[in-house]
Amino acid sequence: MNVTLPLVFVLGVGAWAVVRFLNIRIWVAVVIGLFGFYLANTFLAPIIDGTTRSGVDVINTTQQK
Repeated sequence: MNVTLPLVFVLGVGAWAVVRFLNIRIWVAVVIGLFGFYLANTFLAPIIDGTTRSGVDVINTTQQK
C-alpha cells in the first residue's frame, strides 16, 4: 500500500510540533519562514530543490526494497 504526502504537509506538521513541544516562539518560526521565501529567490534555489528531490528519492527507493 502506497501513501503519498506532500512534502510541504510533512514540513508543516514538523514546524507545528517544534513550535508546540519545544516552546519555540512564533516570531522565530516566522523569521525562519521568511528566510526560506527569500532563499527561494536566490541562485541557491535549484541546488536546494535538487538536493531535496534526491533525498526524497533515496527515501522512496529505500522503502520499496
